[in-house]
Amino acid sequence: MFPWISDLLSPTIGAFRLLRSDMLLMALGSCAAFFVTVLGIPRVARWLPRDRGRAFAVDADKSVGKPMGAGLFFVAVFALAVFLFLPWRLDVLLFVGVMLLASGIGLVDDATGGLSEYQLAFFDFLVAGLSAWLLVSGEGTIALWLPLISGSFELPSLAVFLIFTAVIWISINATNCSDGVDGLSGSLSVVSLVFLAFLLYGVVGDKATAGYLLIPFDPRTGLWASLAIIMVGAVAGYLWHNAPPSSVLMGDAGSRPLGLLIGMLVCASHNVLLIVVVGLVILANGATGIAKLALKRFFNVLVLGRVRFPLHDHFRKEVGWTGSQVLVRFVIAHLIVSALLYALLLKVR
Repeated sequence: MFPWISDLLSPTIGAFRLLRSDMLLMALGSCAAFFVTVLGIPRVARWLPRDRGRAFAVDADKSVGKPMGAGLFFVAVFALAVFLFLPWRLDVLLFVGVMLLASGIGLVDDATGGLSEYQLAFFDFLVAGLSAWLLVSGEGTIALWLPLISGSFELPSLAVFLIFTAVIWISINATNCSDGVDGLSGSLSVVSLVFLAFLLYGVVGDKATAGYLLIPFDPRTGLWASLAIIMVGAVAGYLWHNAPPSSVLMGDAGSRPLGLLIGMLVCASHNVLLIVVVGLVILANGATGIAKLALKRFFNVLVLGRVRFPLHDHFRKEVGWTGSQVLVRFVIAHLIVSALLYALLLKVR
């Protein structure tokens, strides 16, 4: 909305030209999302469902009775900030709608606990498929690039759609499984979103840089980067109340749309292996448990039998780390690993 106001008023009031600046709009949107979330969560907490605990989770009893589902609030704040501060583009607005759908599905599960694993998996594939379709719609072929290899290659849009759907689905579930320690899933997601924003805005979305690094240039990625920065503000506002000891929980209403956004931004970069670069700790913490469960359930193959998953539960139960130690050490590991892989991604080609 503000860019539209700028176009309307800047011919007569020159100061409104500032509202055409991508950097300013990202900063304003992120700050607004932060403050609205910080001030709003205590006011909506009374209407949120209460945590009933999770089977087999370490220290699950400590969260029983806390308001959960706060993710719906910060995702709604994020959606409003996107509408107000960013240029209106159909694919972005539709994707924000898909995020609200994912958050609503998560809230239903938070409130009732009535959705089965297979129902949740179906809905995750639904929102992942819708998001992937927004990226490939109208394209005959899609240019992709990979780490350590110069240049790019093209695949049919149908093949890319299937790959994107799988990557987004994995991201949704890995992020969801990481939500078991106060502040953990939100903090890891913030780190991933910041790295993604830098790559999308400064590399893939910059023609000169993309050409120098032999990466497919995509002018649309600047707006996707703006989504990442605005979500950082919204999640930071939630973490204000979720810092140990937490007073509110995001629940599936927050973790699933966060994973959806991370997966979508990875695919928007045209490099699906970027999920490893910006989300290795998230994948190790959450996705490995999903893989272990799938191998056991469908193939009767047990791997890592002595390791408890999600991995944060293993460190709390078997190693003796406190929740705060898990949070700080996982975030430090995430920062170091992502920075190292990020540098290798761009420099070794």
